Amino acid sequence: MSDSFSFPEANALTAKLYTKLKRHPKRIVFADGEDIRVLRVAAKMVEMEIAVPILLGNRDRIYQMAEAEGISMLFVNVIEPSTSSEVSLFCKRLEKVSRYQGKEIANPCEIVSRPHNFAAMMVQYGHADGMVAGNQSMPATVFRAAMTMIKPIKEVPTVFGAMILVAPPHLQHFGKDGILFLADCGVIPTPDVKQLASIAVQTGDLARHFLARTPKVAMLSHSTHGSANTESSQRVVAATELARQKVKKNYLDMQIEGELQADVALDPEAAEQKLEGKPAGNPADVLVFPTLDAGHISLKLLQHVGGAQNYGQIIMGLTRPAAQVPRTVSEETLLGTAAIVGIRAIEFHNLYLEKERG
Repeated sequence: MSDSFSFPEANALTAKLYTKLKRHPKRIVFADGEDIRVLRVAAKMVEMEIAVPILLGNRDRIYQMAEAEGISMLFVNVIEPSTSSEVSLFCKRLEKVSRYQGKEIANPCEIVSRPHNFAAMMVQYGHADGMVAGNQSMPATVFRAAMTMIKPIKEVPTVFGAMILVAPPHLQHFGKDGILFLADCGVIPTPDVKQLASIAVQTGDLARHFLARTPKVAMLSHSTHGSANTESSQRVVAATELARQKVKKNYLDMQIEGELQADVALDPEAAEQKLEGKPAGNPADVLVFPTLDAGHISLKLLQHVGGAQNYGQIIMGLTRPAAQVPRTVSEETLLGTAAIVGIRAIEFHNLYLEKERG
């Protein structure tokens, strides 16, 4: 790797991920492979021995970029989707699935040759363990490919996006461990009661997996326990109750609280004042937003004003791990997001692949 570029030290979240992945490295496919940031991350992953990176794009262009920047391509796989031997296989599988769904596709081979569709097909059919994309493409393109080509989880009504944020030293009230999970930050404009409840449960389970303890999930609103009776707050109240029912029915390990204002969810002193003498307990680890606007704006403020390190979006509601990163993504975020996808691949192998084989 070029000596002119170095990655920052691992933080409270990523240090644990890298250690675990070194014992169980996974194959991560980057759909937008013609990007110097991806090349640096791929070389770093090989150096750390945490993954086998697969880059999609023009082979000659990628190798020229690597040579110009002095980046090692040792153990980095490069695939041109349009000329890959896997295109015909994926084409046949897409045709089969389409017939089963009663759909007719005019040119399935052209569709699967598109990098994002090809990457999603690789993950769906076991040619890669996880997918990362978006650094050179629009979010809708990534989500559409993942939702079309990767099998959904039956009990999740709608695919959504979750972010994982790590606090810098100066930020207070940032979850119990300085880590926050935010959802939905990328897909559903105004989630209904069923969708909000599912977002809470699925993101709570994500937090439980990465925090290795019982997470506290806050269903956010402009109201706390009825302080403002509006249609929006009542939707959050109903979603909170439904989420609690799901947790109880499925014996899940998480605490659901709502409806709560953001200060009540995160600041124990504010919680004690507004919860009328009830013990506040620990701050929330998961923030579930009532609308996409609220979630996305909060994410950008925490990142660009507060200085929080962000990872994701993790695409939730699929039986295979995938992530959509922004076009402004840093190498640190790209590396950490790929590590999260790799860790989820370990979990998904136990949850879904074994069930399918059984």
